[in-house]
Amino acid sequence: MQKSILPYGVLTALPTPFKDGRVDYASFGRIIEYQIENGVDGLVVLGTTGEAPTVSEGEREEIVKYASTVIKQRVPLIVGVGTNCTESTQRYVKLAHSSGANALLCVSPYYNKPTPNGLKKHFEAVAKSTNLPLILYNVPSRTGAQIPLSVYGELSDVENIVGIKEAGGSIGYLQELHKMYGDRYAIYTGNDDMTYLNLTLGGWGVISVVSNLLPSKMRELCHGFSEGRVDNSLKIQYELLPIIKALFRETNPVPLKHLLWRLGFLENELRLPLCKAETGAELDKLLEVEL
Repeated sequence: MQKSILPYGVLTALPTPFKDGRVDYASFGRIIEYQIENGVDGLVVLGTTGEAPTVSEGEREEIVKYASTVIKQRVPLIVGVGTNCTESTQRYVKLAHSSGANALLCVSPYYNKPTPNGLKKHFEAVAKSTNLPLILYNVPSRTGAQIPLSVYGELSDVENIVGIKEAGGSIGYLQELHKMYGDRYAIYTGNDDMTYLNLTLGGWGVISVVSNLLPSKMRELCHGFSEGRVDNSLKIQYELLPIIKALFRETNPVPLKHLLWRLGFLENELRLPLCKAETGAELDKLLEVEL
C-alpha cells in the first residue's frame, strides 16, 4: 500500500459539537457540508480537536457512522483511534472500520511513556488489526513522549502504515523526518504555522485546525504550492499567522469552539476538563479583523 493512497492537501481536524451534554449532529452536519463545499481534501473526526478522550465508545460509533453518511465518499474520512492502551485502540480501529472510515489516525500512547520497542510493538499490533491506511500521530506536548525517528524506520515494512502527522513543532525534527523517510510516508504537519515549511520539504499537506474557519484559504495555500504559486502560498501562510496564534492561546479546541460559536456553527460547549475560553474578548476581535 503506497502513501499516495492518502489525500494531498488540507485535512480538516473537526471539532465534536455538543449541546446539553450530547453530540449535536445537526451542527456537525452543517460543519461537514461547509468544509466540503469549500474544497478541503479530507476530514478528520475524533482527533485532538474532536475531544476524543471525552467521547464514549457508543458516541464514537454514532459519530463515525453519521460523518460517513453525510460525506458520502466525497472526501476521505479519517478517524482518530489512538488511546494509551493497545487493546482499546484495536477495538476502536474495528469500530471505525465497520462504521465507514477510509483511513485511521493513531496517536502515540499517552501517559504510559513506552520505550521505542513498546511503541513499535503497539503500532504493529494496531496495524495488524485492520487493512485500512494508518497515519501515525506524533504530538509530544499531549502524550508526554516523542516518537523517535528510528521507530518509523522499524515500521517501514508494515504495509498499511502509510502516513505521519508530525505535530511536535520542531523544525529540525521535521527536516530529519523528511530526509530519512519522506519517500516512504505521506508526511502531514499538525501545526498550521508549519504548513508552508512542510510543503517545501515535500510534505503531503496539513491536518489543520484553522481550516475549520478558513478552509478555502488553506486549500489555496496547499494546492497553490503544488501548482507553482509558491510566493502566494507563502503570503497566505504569513496572513494566517495571527489567527493560528490565537487558536492556540488556550488548549485546542477551546478557542476554535468559541469562534465557531460566534460564527453560528455550533454551541460553545466543551466537556470537562476543558472549559470555555478565558480569552473570548480577544478572540472576538478576530471576527472584526481577520474572519
